Amino acid sequence: MVEFTGERVIPGFVEEDLWAEHVARYAFARSFAKGRTVLDAGCGTGYGSREMAEVAERVTGFDVSSDAIDYARTHFQGGQTRFVLSSCGAMPFAANAFDLVVAFEVIEHLSDHRAFLRETARVLRHQGLMIVSSPNRLYYAETRAKTGPNPYHVHEFEPVEFVAELEKVFSNVRLVLQNRVESFAFQQERGESQASVRIDRGGNAEGAHFLIGLCSFGPLPEANSFVYVPSSANLLRERERHIQLLEKELADTKDWLASTQADRDLLLVQHRDLQQHLDASNRWAASLGVELEAAGKRIVELQTELEALARGYQQKVFELEEENRIKTAWALDTEARLTEELRATADELAAKCNELAECVRLLEAAESTVVERTQWAQALEAQRAELAAKLNMVRASRWVQLGRKISLGPDLDRG
Repeated sequence: MVEFTGERVIPGFVEEDLWAEHVARYAFARSFAKGRTVLDAGCGTGYGSREMAEVAERVTGFDVSSDAIDYARTHFQGGQTRFVLSSCGAMPFAANAFDLVVAFEVIEHLSDHRAFLRETARVLRHQGLMIVSSPNRLYYAETRAKTGPNPYHVHEFEPVEFVAELEKVFSNVRLVLQNRVESFAFQQERGESQASVRIDRGGNAEGAHFLIGLCSFGPLPEANSFVYVPSSANLLRERERHIQLLEKELADTKDWLASTQADRDLLLVQHRDLQQHLDASNRWAASLGVELEAAGKRIVELQTELEALARGYQQKVFELEEENRIKTAWALDTEARLTEELRATADELAAKCNELAECVRLLEAAESTVVERTQWAQALEAQRAELAAKLNMVRASRWVQLGRKISLGPDLDRG
């Protein structure tokens, strides 16, 4: 489904006045299309191509929108009408292919309208006619003063500028004005009929709604005044219906405005509460900032103290390690020295024991021969006493006592 944006006219989806405004241009072009090959540039949904195809030999419509072309092919293609997907700047048609080219409400949408006009001149036969329309910038700048320019229009033309741009491409240009006018129609109850039209005074280009250019390289056809009367042309009735619609829209708008104002009041209350909460939060944040600043300074002080303590701790560890190294070396030296002294004492004690054992042996031998060797025994007794004294000295020695404590050496107290 083609999206309706206000720019793309879709049959059945626009109000009658806007529909008549667009169809009127094709009704005007229809009077030039009889028996001719026609190109409808920017054909949109194709309703205008169908209008001209009723009298033309053949009508080709093209548009850059694939959705619009799909709609046109579904609803209006067939017989003398076909539709092509194409842009205005590069038309897929041979030169001199058409007698009539129409481009209604297209040129103001193009970023390069001159390229479009050159392409139109290429596909148009020398004696052919181009009919191109565009909204009058002077009129719409006034009516859209509050809402701003049309966002879909790249460039809108003033009457003098419009003619000047057309004359850069075509040798013959005539300006025709399209206006929505109030009139009185006298017509049959049913059916169509020829009509005579009386227009009391000519149009004013500066105040015209739309500008329509008739362009050709040959002589321009006579363009008599043309009046399009749509099927629902009771203007007062249409206005009354339109006023009723506007009144309903106004009532809906007032209801929406009342609801919006209530929402606004609620939002203001919420905003005030939020502002108070924000002010309290800001005050808390300010006090927290002071506390954080003080805490930051204290952290710096503590870090300085910790660094000093760490340096002192490292120095103390170094001193303790050095003291431990010295004590360890002393302990190792002392252990080696004591070990050596104990070994020497043990050797000496062993020698003494051996000597004592020898004395005992001799004593036993002496006792066995006491009778024969009494004198020798007396001498030996003296020697024994001497050895006993020495033994007592050995017993009193601190090395022997140390040996007893560590269970090293003979037991000298045994008889």
